[in-house]
This record gives sequence, structure tokens and C-alpha cells, in this order.
Amino acid sequence: VQLQASGGGLVQAGGSLRLSCVASGSISSISSMGWYRRPPGKEREWVATTTSRGIATYTDSVKGRFTISRDNAKNTVFLQMNSLKPEDTAIYYCDAVITSLEMDTIALMGDGTLVTVSS
Repeated sequence: VQLQASGGGLVQAGGSLRLSCVASGSISSISSMGWYRRPPGKEREWVATTTSRGIATYTDSVKGRFTISRDNAKNTVFLQMNSLKPEDTAIYYCDAVITSLEMDTIALMGDGTLVTVSS
């Protein structure tokens, strides 16, 4: 089972990006899916999470600007990022709690995708 994030890039302040993350492998079900980020020189921080029923929570700094959503049929989570600020610059990682076909439940974090917001 693995997670693969994509969609990062360079954008000007005020712009938008949409990140995607696909879970693949021997998956029975996925409960929560979410995003973390690691700004340059800082610790990793939680950004947003969505449950299997679509209940979303956000860290205060992105509320009203970022929207997390998921496509359960495609085992994919998205992060729509609007009104981007230079302080949003970070490597973004997706995470998920996945139950495999072998009925093992694991918390997994994928490789990151870099988001750079220029001022």
C-alpha cells in the first residue's frame, strides 16, 4: 500500500494550486485522509483532515482558503489551495489510515510534493 502525492509547483501569491494524493495497493478501506506540510527550516505541521464521510477539519492558518475533499471510489484526496501566501511554501505530504485486504490497519504518509509561493 502506498500514497502518491502530486500537483505541487511554483505559484505567485494570491494564486491557486490543487494537490492530489492517490492511495494504491491492497486496500480494503480508508478511514481518514489528510495533509501535512513542512515549511523550510520548520517542523512538519498538520494542515487538514477529512473522514470517510467527508467531515473536514483545518488548521487555523488555512481556514477559508484551503478545501480538502476526497473521491472514495478512486482512493484519492485533494487539497484545493486558494489565496496562497508565501508562508504556505512547504513540502506537502498526504496521510491516510488504511485497512488492507489482509485486514491490517496502518497509518501511512506518502512522499511529499513541493509548493512554492512567490511574493
